[in-house]
Amino acid sequence: METFLIIGSLIALLMLRVPVGFAMGALGAVLLAMKGLPLVAIPQRLFGSMDSFELLAVPMFLLMSNVLLKGGVGRDLFSAVQAWVGHWPGGLGVATIMSCTLFSAISGSSVATAATIGTVAIPEMKKRGYDEPFTLGQLAAGGTLGILIPPSIPLIIYGVITETSIPTLFKAGIGPGLLLATIFIIYAMVYSRMGAAAPIAKADWSERAHATFYALPTVILAVAIIGSIYAGIATPSESAGVGFVLAMIITFAMGRMDWAKLKKAVEDSLITTAMIFIIIAGAKVFSYAITLYLIPQTISAFLLANISNPSLFILAVGCVLLIVGFFLESLSMMLIMVPVLFPALEAMNIDPVWFGIFFVVLIETALITPPVGLNLFIIQAVGKARLESVVKGAMPFALMMLGTAVLLWFWKDLVLYIPYHFR
Repeated sequence: METFLIIGSLIALLMLRVPVGFAMGALGAVLLAMKGLPLVAIPQRLFGSMDSFELLAVPMFLLMSNVLLKGGVGRDLFSAVQAWVGHWPGGLGVATIMSCTLFSAISGSSVATAATIGTVAIPEMKKRGYDEPFTLGQLAAGGTLGILIPPSIPLIIYGVITETSIPTLFKAGIGPGLLLATIFIIYAMVYSRMGAAAPIAKADWSERAHATFYALPTVILAVAIIGSIYAGIATPSESAGVGFVLAMIITFAMGRMDWAKLKKAVEDSLITTAMIFIIIAGAKVFSYAITLYLIPQTISAFLLANISNPSLFILAVGCVLLIVGFFLESLSMMLIMVPVLFPALEAMNIDPVWFGIFFVVLIETALITPPVGLNLFIIQAVGKARLESVVKGAMPFALMMLGTAVLLWFWKDLVLYIPYHFR
């Protein structure tokens, strides 16, 4: 009964639109006070939640992606990819997904990826006759690659919560991320053959060379970030810091950045970082409180008593995440659900690396499902369109993501082969 009351109280606070971080932090504080614990434990937990070297990567990756966004790097990436594949069937759609994939390998942020590439791709695709729902839906879905293809901010936070190796999680995200990008590309090519999109003339070699030259610094930046992590030269936090410095050098050297834009990039990064860390701090207090009340252990025991089969457990988790995803954004889902589910995960011997990728694919889906899919609102704002059009175009991509999540269960090596065979 105690467990249901606590969970019900949290749901009630969220339904009353209390911000997630404050809802979890306040409820956690009340629960600690009811246990008679000194309230000094709360500021200690708040400080402890942010006193993490691994979490330093979050603001640094956000800073870097915002600098690149303000510096117009997305236009260079899109122009270069378009020059090489724009003449293919559905060439602009293919270029859009490829550009999202490349920018994802730099930013680690779904919002930054969708906003950066969307600003450039949406006008081009509309001009070439691509219908609005497909254009907007593709950008919303392409942006979600930013939290699966490494470096990924949600994977960093998942690694901190579960004490799982972040570089290992990054490696595990490569296969599913590229698979999902490939599925999106195939859909774009098939869809274009059924539509009325105007073809693009094949670019000559001088145009390709010119476009590639301007995009090359950004590609080198992506290789430097990911390569330094995988080679063991730098931690994710260190590579994020180096990436931010390189992003500054690139954008200033190309004349794309000034102090006003830099100030705006810092302000945007500060706002997002504050939001993320407030949620993390509140979740830490709440997690500490529910651990004292033995709620994760109670839920774990309930699941083990009623669902002994790992396949059924994953199916139940997937259904719960899909429902929760209608009401919570991705980071909140992770910080609320992972501490509760993780004990049962360990008891069933489910690989935490595999589960982390499976979890992220499902919260990717939540990013493009109404009513609170964040990428839907980002693309609506960028494309100056009706939300109904974005939702209509995003639904086929949401189904593709769900299909990928199912595939991950039957083909676990898609996630685990790279991290466990290329150490």
